[in-house]
Amino acid sequence: MSFFRSDEESLSAQFLTRGYVIAPAEDRAALDRIRDFVAERTAAFLDLPLPDDRHAFLNGIGPHVSDPVRQNDLRLAVIDALTNAPWFREAYFACGRSVIEQIIGNELAMQRGLGFSIQVPDDDSSTLPLHSDAWSEDSPFEAVLWIPFVDVSATKSMFVLPRDRDDKWRGRMHEFAGGTVDQFYAALHDDVEFLDIPYGNVLLFTHTIMHGNLVNREPTTRWSMNVRFKSLFTPYSDKKLGDFFDPITLRAASRIGMQYRLPSGFNG
Repeated sequence: MSFFRSDEESLSAQFLTRGYVIAPAEDRAALDRIRDFVAERTAAFLDLPLPDDRHAFLNGIGPHVSDPVRQNDLRLAVIDALTNAPWFREAYFACGRSVIEQIIGNELAMQRGLGFSIQVPDDDSSTLPLHSDAWSEDSPFEAVLWIPFVDVSATKSMFVLPRDRDDKWRGRMHEFAGGTVDQFYAALHDDVEFLDIPYGNVLLFTHTIMHGNLVNREPTTRWSMNVRFKSLFTPYSDKKLGDFFDPITLRAASRIGMQYRLPSGFNG
């Protein structure tokens, strides 16, 4: 017996099989607002005119940030601007709310900060080697909402090892105990998938699966953001509620239950 709707069953089956789902942004206006804000802050930081075509502007930013230090300064400036924008967190959640609620739950904790990546062509300073966040301080109950602000594919995107293949290679990791991450990646690279995500779509994935990115060999720049979500009452790891996560959708019955105290002064 299943209590899920057929569309929920289908989405869950995809996530359980692959470890990720790609879906259209639920609130396209919210996504465009974030993308346009990123473009505006980038233009201001670099003292550039902001063209009407935000997508082309972000794609072609590479020559203006070829210096890795300059690129990182821009990245930190945009993160600071987003963090201080009072509408940002609600807008980001709105981009993937239904998918998040169907996969994770509807009483949620959201990461307080954000991850933000600018990866210009042929720059080797912003690669992320093969890894799983659950190997360190992150709870396996978390999932990541990853949103590109330009079209991404091939090496301009990220790669994942889908769940069935991830299980296989996790079972073989002991064979590489004396080796390097690069050697392990070389052994399994035929099994990874580089995700094709046109702008206007979002990715939700479990960071228990191995993932990462390579040097961007495409002619345009990748811009992407990621924020973690988890069901509020599932176990936490080193990143705790109130420190790394904030509750965002605590339901009324849970509020009552958390506040309820039995009457005192009676002998049972």
